[in-house]
Amino acid sequence: MLAGYSIIFWIALCLFWLSIAVIFYSYLIFPGIIQLLSSGRRIKSDCYETGEKNLPKVSLLIAAFNEEEVIEQKIKSIFTTNYPFEKLEVLIGSDNSTDKTNEILSRLTTGFPNLKFFPFNQRRGKGNVVNDLFEKSTGDIVVLTDANVMLEEDTIFEMVKYFKDAEIGLVDTRMVNTNMHPSGISHQEKTYISREVQIKQHESILWGTMMGPFGGCFAIRRELYSPVPKNFLVDDFYINMKVLEQGYKCINNLEAVVYEDISNNLKDEFRRKIRISTGNFQNLRKFSHLLWHKTKGLSFCFISHKTLRWIGPFFLVLAYLSNFYIAFENEFYFYIFWLHSFLILLPLLDILLKKFHIHIKLLRFITHFYSMNLALLIGFFKSLNKIESNVWKPTQRNQA
Repeated sequence: MLAGYSIIFWIALCLFWLSIAVIFYSYLIFPGIIQLLSSGRRIKSDCYETGEKNLPKVSLLIAAFNEEEVIEQKIKSIFTTNYPFEKLEVLIGSDNSTDKTNEILSRLTTGFPNLKFFPFNQRRGKGNVVNDLFEKSTGDIVVLTDANVMLEEDTIFEMVKYFKDAEIGLVDTRMVNTNMHPSGISHQEKTYISREVQIKQHESILWGTMMGPFGGCFAIRRELYSPVPKNFLVDDFYINMKVLEQGYKCINNLEAVVYEDISNNLKDEFRRKIRISTGNFQNLRKFSHLLWHKTKGLSFCFISHKTLRWIGPFFLVLAYLSNFYIAFENEFYFYIFWLHSFLILLPLLDILLKKFHIHIKLLRFITHFYSMNLALLIGFFKSLNKIESNVWKPTQRNQA
């Protein structure tokens, strides 16, 4: 029985269950709600048909930094697509690469007349390079894509076909991850990304309010592109929200498939997630006015899918602290507290077992969850400081 407890106990108890509820809502309940609402439905849109004569011209923009291992494969994957060759142009900006990227691209321009190469001699970051390339492009549709993301034969068409509908402003692809390794976090990352793809598909079907493309490859109407501020760290979400802000729809197309090697190294991925988290809070401040907006579904998705998840670490901390207080007042919550503490310590066990080459998937999922939230917490505090540059060290792929 809970009778006879102090007001402080009841406040702590409410905070505990509120925190748990928010976390479960963001990660489980919200995805379940939109999956149920979108069940049996698909994106209703006027689309271009294969072989149509009036397909729009497409400009693909690539910011490259030390991409000698993948850049030639990337260019060939673009020019072997089934999109009309005469309606394609590829603009690549080398962000002061120090490997053989520039040499390879200079050679490729002789074989691909639609390839335009711009070697920049100062490292400025992806967003700034893309802004420059956009000014030099001429396509009606602009595709932003990373050097290490490979396309299928029909990827470009599958993105572009939805732009026949005047309400569609941005179309994302479906990322398929390759080169999985049991020793790191690649399986956990793939599961997380696949789940995010499905959530964004449900948002697309219901309201056209997809909460951000994955960034590796997406298309946008030229007139809707907004130059990314020089100090913004997450350019894809910024561009997406500017499209929604202007009253257009953002969707993903599961038939537009691209491939990317997935990150496997927890340390590298943790560093990348801190950077992304810092950028997330930049975007939250920039687009806070969209937390309550007339566009159907926009505020619901922005709050439920992104905002609550971004501030989730604060609810995790609040849940633990409130549990600590009520544990000394009630036997049931005493045992809950020790279970709570055990869960928090499991990532340390996972790290220890990894040193002995023991990899337990469930344990790795728990490590992945807590590391993501720790990165969000660090990212929040980093975002409070003045950020002057979006230059960063790219994540190395496929490391154990």
